[in-house]
Amino acid sequence: MRIAMIGTGYVGLVSGACFSEFGVDVICVDKDAAKIEKIKDGIMPIFEPGLEDLVSKNVKAGRLSFTTELPAAVQNADAVFIAVGTPSRRGDGHADLSYVYGAAEEIAMAMQGHTVIVTKSTVPVGTGREVEKIIEKVRPDADCDVVSNPEFLREGSAIEDFMRPDRVVIGTKSERAQEVMRLLYRPLHLIETPILFTSRQTAEMIKYAANTFLATKITFINEISDLCEVLDADVQEVAKGIGLDGRIGSKFLHAGPGYGGSCFPKDTLALVRTAAQAGSPLRIVETVVDVNEKRKQKMAERVIAACGGSVVGKVIGVLGVTFKPNTDDMRDSPSLDIIRGLQKAGAKIQAYDPEGMREAATMLDDVNWCKGAYDAIKGAEAMVIITEWNEFRGLDMKRVKDLMATPVLVDLRNIYNPEDMAGSGIKYSCIGRTLND
Repeated sequence: MRIAMIGTGYVGLVSGACFSEFGVDVICVDKDAAKIEKIKDGIMPIFEPGLEDLVSKNVKAGRLSFTTELPAAVQNADAVFIAVGTPSRRGDGHADLSYVYGAAEEIAMAMQGHTVIVTKSTVPVGTGREVEKIIEKVRPDADCDVVSNPEFLREGSAIEDFMRPDRVVIGTKSERAQEVMRLLYRPLHLIETPILFTSRQTAEMIKYAANTFLATKITFINEISDLCEVLDADVQEVAKGIGLDGRIGSKFLHAGPGYGGSCFPKDTLALVRTAAQAGSPLRIVETVVDVNEKRKQKMAERVIAACGGSVVGKVIGVLGVTFKPNTDDMRDSPSLDIIRGLQKAGAKIQAYDPEGMREAATMLDDVNWCKGAYDAIKGAEAMVIITEWNEFRGLDMKRVKDLMATPVLVDLRNIYNPEDMAGSGIKYSCIGRTLND
């Protein structure tokens, strides 16, 4: 089979590489010529463990290629995937679908014969219908089916998620399109991956509902952590206790500074806007969005409190700036609000992140970017852990204490144990846990 993947961002590049690993001939298309040339040279535009090797392997095998020429890629394709960005639209929070609709127009002009057009981008319910209308307008004689196939990839483990997913959701009622999609995902069917066929609208809703539910779990445990601090309970043990309930599950019950990244912030906001427009508001989700935004902003206040109520002129060492480990993604990362809040309060920031500093430097001003964790805390009057990279989990606390001007550690990811820290000589602050019985 031959497919064209329109867009070489996170979803398009990972999906294209993984399909080629399945034995499919894949052409990835992007308008950014410089980006395509870098990929051809083996330079990935994103950090994702294993992606560089996977791309290189399949390029050498002749199954994966990259181009800026959409018409040539689409003409001989059995399926064309739209995997372009859908950022939040300025002003109203709705998903910006201009890239999706633009891709649909170009595909319509280029396709030949029966083609399955698959929306892989995260899009509001009803987008598939609009894509179909665009294609019909541009090419009234078009022989195609428009399908929704949402992605469920976690940054940092995207390849494993694609190769061994919990499920595959395909939105189409067309038997021809279903057959094409079954062939594409046959390797997953052979390992008994559930493949769910639904209507387009249902598939589009499943994606938003899934992300919103996970964001709600994160926000719930964050609010519970605040209550635990007041009542001298331990949020780690609370999370374990409720997570062992099969109806709840343990995933996404980790208290922290709030969710960020490319999906949860924009998808929760887009669903809120869609629901309001449809006259069926989602009050829970509205609250989740509001609570999460306020939480990120309040994290700077925690650091200031740990420093005695003022950070004016103080050096704060920040460890981790990406929204999660194993990615270089800075989109809506809690670190942005935290660092800006500390700077506004008069702090001087020196920071380190294993992968995110290049991107972060374009978004944050007046930060001293360091070569390593110990470099970032040297001479600091407080250390703040924002992202739980593995290399931050085993720091030498004696060395930390000796390097810092004032031994204060604000652990916003709870990667250290309060009991262990009690004898370290470091003033330790965490989320939702106390030393009291």
